[in-house]
Amino acid sequence: MTNEIITTSLNKDFESIKKVDENGIEYWHARELMSLLGYPNWEKAEEVIARAARACINSGQVVDNHFHQTVKMVEIGSNTMREIRDWKLDRFACYLVAQNGDPNKQEIALAQTYFAIQTRKQEVFEQLSASDKRLFIRDEVSAENKKLFSTAKKAGVTKFGSFNDAGYRGLYGMPLNEIEIKKGIKKGELLDRAGTTELAANLFRITQTDEKIKKDNIQGDYDASQTHFMVGGKVRQTIKDIGGTTPENLPPERHIKELKSEKKKLLKKKSKKK
Repeated sequence: MTNEIITTSLNKDFESIKKVDENGIEYWHARELMSLLGYPNWEKAEEVIARAARACINSGQVVDNHFHQTVKMVEIGSNTMREIRDWKLDRFACYLVAQNGDPNKQEIALAQTYFAIQTRKQEVFEQLSASDKRLFIRDEVSAENKKLFSTAKKAGVTKFGSFNDAGYRGLYGMPLNEIEIKKGIKKGELLDRAGTTELAANLFRITQTDEKIKKDNIQGDYDASQTHFMVGGKVRQTIKDIGGTTPENLPPERHIKELKSEKKKLLKKKSKKK
């Protein structure tokens, strides 16, 4: 029972410190991760990261694709700032870090399992059909939306309709009702008619808003809605910067319920054949 509690706690911790960049790539900051893995001493932590980077090279991977060195300024007292080194690690890099850590540490053993499972999930996702990818991301959006609204509630948000609309106005450049009219879809259908690319943009908007509200201790309807609008706008600008199609101009796709229904029928047919 104790191991189960520790495992659940660590899994939550790994998820809580996970970040997502503008391209939808998950990453972890090494200083946060290594502390969770039982390495409060940065010098010893960097030794593990160095071994993991060598393992990355030995596996034929381009190390810079997975390990990215960064620097940041931190306060060390008396209003004095100091530059410290850190690393941005993608999921594969974290997996290698766990594999190269001290196996006697319980945290390392648990991290090996966690990142192995997460890496396998990514491999499976990449092999999914376009329809299955859309179903997967739609479920992710639903789950993350629940987290965001829970965070917003704790931050004192009471006008959830306005809060939700602020995010859409930032990302789509217009309120939800205008998006629905432009796309020719029914009220409340936006995310269920969104394709994979549009869903991914919304997922990034949702997760980053959730993180910012928590990190900056945003409180109240106005500030929370402004934050949601700002994050949505940043995602929109990123789409423009890389030459992508802004979400209001992406065509609606078949309702997600149709895909789910078809999948159920297909699974039923396969089950009968067996």
